Amino acid sequence: MFEKILIANRGEIALRVLRACRELGIRTVAVHSVADTEAKYVKLADESVCIGPPPSAKSYLNVPAIISAAEVTDSEAIHPGYGFLSENADFAERVEQSGFVFIGPRAETIRLMGDKVSAKDAMKAAGVPCVPGSEGALPDDPKEVMRIANAIGYPVIIKAAGGGGGRGMRVVHTSAALLNAVTTTKAEAEAAFGNPVVYMEKYLENPRHVEIQVLADQHGNAVHLGERDCSMQRRHQKVIEEAPAPGIDRKVIGKIGERCAEACRKIGYRGAGTFEFLFENGEFYFIEMNTRVQVEHPVTELITGVDIVQAQVRIAAGEKLWLKQKDIAFRGHAIECRINAEDPFRFTPSPGRITNWHVPGGPGIRVDSHAYNGYTVPQYYDSMIGKLIAAGDSRDQAVRRMRIALSEMVIEGIKSNIRLHQNLMQDAGFVAGGTSIHYLEHKLENQPGDSQD
Repeated sequence: MFEKILIANRGEIALRVLRACRELGIRTVAVHSVADTEAKYVKLADESVCIGPPPSAKSYLNVPAIISAAEVTDSEAIHPGYGFLSENADFAERVEQSGFVFIGPRAETIRLMGDKVSAKDAMKAAGVPCVPGSEGALPDDPKEVMRIANAIGYPVIIKAAGGGGGRGMRVVHTSAALLNAVTTTKAEAEAAFGNPVVYMEKYLENPRHVEIQVLADQHGNAVHLGERDCSMQRRHQKVIEEAPAPGIDRKVIGKIGERCAEACRKIGYRGAGTFEFLFENGEFYFIEMNTRVQVEHPVTELITGVDIVQAQVRIAAGEKLWLKQKDIAFRGHAIECRINAEDPFRFTPSPGRITNWHVPGGPGIRVDSHAYNGYTVPQYYDSMIGKLIAAGDSRDQAVRRMRIALSEMVIEGIKSNIRLHQNLMQDAGFVAGGTSIHYLEHKLENQPGDSQD
């Protein structure tokens, strides 16, 4: 096992990794920007190193500074968390070349799954169902592009091969709009990701977003930890996640989960990963794989009892997977609300000093957050300041506990999206379960009065 790990991230995930390391008896190094000097995880780490000014490009995305911090602190491994450099194959390669262990997949695996076209090809070869679409990248010939779209059937969606985070995609409903959409998406993809390659898929009208969590070691062993439903989204950004997904037969989940585990074995995957699917009319369609820990990993931890972050560390240290599929039991239900420093209905960021901070407790309640009384939320980073998770023996109990927890949570001095979550916990569609990825946006469009509450 490692003696010292550098955490190349910030916010709640930096604190989450730090706690996992402390439980394993591993010393930690927190790197931070000037803006995060007073962060909780910086104070709790065994060592800390300032790696640059507030802008991410000059700190958390500054690869030479992070590598140097690992060198001067004699760290053995680097945990990238999520976001920032976590799915950057060049960073993973640089870490390994510099003599450290990257706590995540190999660089070549990140490259394979980071490109949506090669990822789909790999999944098809492994028997994982994919959305009907173009066989690889779209060609330059306009007539061939039109032929592909007609064969798939409208509506279609044009996606950037190197895209992510809800960017680099465009829905097309008619043939008249197709070629302009392809040209525009290519230009956007080149500007945003440095990769102009796009591909085409059938646009599913009302799918759910259901994902499968996997763990795989470097010895050819892999298991799945069941599914999460992340359909409550706004602009492709998840707002609420839960596990298990309401209303999907466990046998169906078992089958798709095993296909994902087998895909990991075939591509030589290492670490924790998530296969993301669209689910419609009883069918799963692969869309992408995230080669890192997910924001929503706590809901899986609470229904399986498996510490996913510790598993990442143990696998990176060379341990064989200690779990067999038959060992994994699923108990109860868990729901996670992402707590953001933003207006609850206009969604404008609300950085600033938190003058009053009180988190809820009680049976089945977990709060993952780096915030505290007097903490100043920086303006430079993502607005998420924490995650509130409620678990129960049933989905109904988890919902009831979440309602109570939200009513107890106090954040003053800045705006937060707690009222949006309170609204959703009382929403008939959410309470029934199984809403589509478009549900929240339609709700917000059709209830303009909420923005004035």
